[in-house]
Amino acid sequence: MKLFKKGIVLIALLSMVFALAGCQPAAKEEAKSEPVALTISAAASLKDAMAEIQTLYLKEAPDTTLTLNFGSSGSLAQQIQQGAEVDVFMSASSKEMNNVKDAGFMNDNTVKNILGNEIVLVVPKDSTTTIADFAQVVDPAITKLALGEPSSVPAGQYAVDVFTYYNVMDQISDKVIYGKDVKEVLTWVETGNVDAGVVYSTDAKISKTVKIVATAPPESHKAIVYPAGVVKASTNADAASAFVDFLSTAAAKEIFVKYGFTTL
Repeated sequence: MKLFKKGIVLIALLSMVFALAGCQPAAKEEAKSEPVALTISAAASLKDAMAEIQTLYLKEAPDTTLTLNFGSSGSLAQQIQQGAEVDVFMSASSKEMNNVKDAGFMNDNTVKNILGNEIVLVVPKDSTTTIADFAQVVDPAITKLALGEPSSVPAGQYAVDVFTYYNVMDQISDKVIYGKDVKEVLTWVETGNVDAGVVYSTDAKISKTVKIVATAPPESHKAIVYPAGVVKASTNADAASAFVDFLSTAAAKEIFVKYGFTTL
């Protein structure tokens, strides 16, 4: 009888062990991170660097899906204010970021300056022009000069600053053609559709078909700053904030520097 009772107790204990073991996978299942989808609206000049940033981030946060939306900072800011579903905004200037913040569309405490850049004058690589300064675009040999649309493209705003600094903006107004973003300006120069253009140094450095003929001195334009932050309407604010923080990590900075940006 004693053996019988011991057998019953042993079977009961084993049943409990197997039951607990069967529960463990379920507990682990519950501990898994929920998939998160983030939409990042970033200035067009960040396109190449952000492709690598995306790859690196997904290795660290594999349950995250990133959708990258590129355009001029002004256009992206307008989209956010019109209700576009965006989690993170990365602008090429403080002006556009401040516009969105002041309108109440950003989580202000998440906004931080992450990058800097330079403004350069570029011509097609096979160009025979001898210009070596922004002021020299008044030369009759430059008949078409491409700039970003100043009202929405920060690079265009900086370009106007530079030409105003050199007192030539009025003299070149007839030859200026405005692009919807800095990438379009670069394409026009690459294809020879314009004689020269003003872009960021980061854009010029990744192109094999343009050459830099001049770099704007810092005092000739407003400081070039790229801020990033979480959009207030984001439904994944914590994940979005984690992504913004990641942009300032050593690993992310290494990628940005590789593409010619300065880190702040």
